[in-house]
Amino acid sequence: MITLNYTYQIYPDALQVESLNEWLETCRNVYNYALRELKDWISSRKCPVDRCSLESEYIIAAD
Repeated sequence: MITLNYTYQIYPDALQVESLNEWLETCRNVYNYALRELKDWISSRKCPVDRCSLESEYIIAAD
């Protein structure tokens, strides 16, 4: 049997818990901001199916 992952138990002190919580809050904020930007970008390019045109639809350059 091959072990593919390990589980570790940690016991942080109060200062480390505070630091970890700050990092997690920062990561959560960055993720939510990026998700909102993606959703806004997608919704800004939507148009009704019967009104879309390849000539007038905004297309981003490949680079």
